[in-house]
Amino acid sequence: MRKIDRYVMRNVGGAMLLVMVVVLSLDLVFAFIAELDDTRNNYQILDALWYIALTLPRRVYDYLPLGAFMGCLVGLGAMASSSELTVIRAAGVSIKRIVWSAMKPALVIVLTGVLVGEYLAPPAERAAQSYKAVALGAGQNVAAAHGVWHREGNVFMHLNAVQANGVLHGVSLFYFNDQRQLTKAGFSERAVYQGDHWLLKNTTTTHLEGDSTRREEQQSQRWDTGLSPDVLSVLIVKPENLSMSGLFTYARYLGEQELNGAPYWLAFWKKTLMPLGTGVMVLVAISFIFGPLRSVTMGFRVFTGLLVGLLFKYMQDLLGPMSLVYGFSPLLAVIAPIAVNALVGAVLMRRAA
Repeated sequence: MRKIDRYVMRNVGGAMLLVMVVVLSLDLVFAFIAELDDTRNNYQILDALWYIALTLPRRVYDYLPLGAFMGCLVGLGAMASSSELTVIRAAGVSIKRIVWSAMKPALVIVLTGVLVGEYLAPPAERAAQSYKAVALGAGQNVAAAHGVWHREGNVFMHLNAVQANGVLHGVSLFYFNDQRQLTKAGFSERAVYQGDHWLLKNTTTTHLEGDSTRREEQQSQRWDTGLSPDVLSVLIVKPENLSMSGLFTYARYLGEQELNGAPYWLAFWKKTLMPLGTGVMVLVAISFIFGPLRSVTMGFRVFTGLLVGLLFKYMQDLLGPMSLVYGFSPLLAVIAPIAVNALVGAVLMRRAA
């Protein structure tokens, strides 16, 4: 029986690895082509390649659920097409044991996803975004197209690039009064963290005084703000690319600032429930093999898998923004598609048993 378990695990695990290699290869090629459009200033082809390399952990994390689902579908599907599953069942192996054998590689995928998503992808993604922004001349443009916006009280700020060593490039600050009127605007080439405050370098500030303006230039200026390098390292990365701990910390910080933290709570629940969602998708794939896709061709099996995977993704992509617009719980938006797929997989497996 152990040999059969290892055989099933080897087939399913190999198929998962093959799917990941194919999908990642295509994604990297298209990503490099897209980066070529941004080559300018100090950001050239070698820089684009380095940027792609730094974003590789995030791409691996993004495709792990698809790899687990499609790999299980292809691996078990190939065994079903060659009647190997029929022989295994005729040898007295129950469906539950086959399911458990197929789930073991998926558990490895889930564990890998948690480790990559929590410890490897976020710092690599921050380094990639900072590297690209600095290469594009982050300290030269006021509120450049890249970078991030943030509000703290009546101050709106735009940061072109944030480096992990506590250095900001291209800091634009816009100050408003209680009547929402702009009172002054400033731009600093750099900002360096000093432990409890920031030191702005090469600052130009324009004061709006009635019908006139006054321009002020300083080589250095103190900037007191609640933003620390730890918080900013979260801010520059898209919510879905952050670690769970980073998402939780920043969502609470937004709540303390009376800002909307719902997008970060949504991303937090997506990452927290990713292992459960991946396991459910693998269960659906297995139920298809023992149910409606037992005797169809490999091409139709792959097509059906892609259709189901896209349907699951679109359900989450639809319910997620709806939770932000209509105000219902982001947890509900994440768990509803998982529950629907779990129900479908359980029904199909019960019929196959």
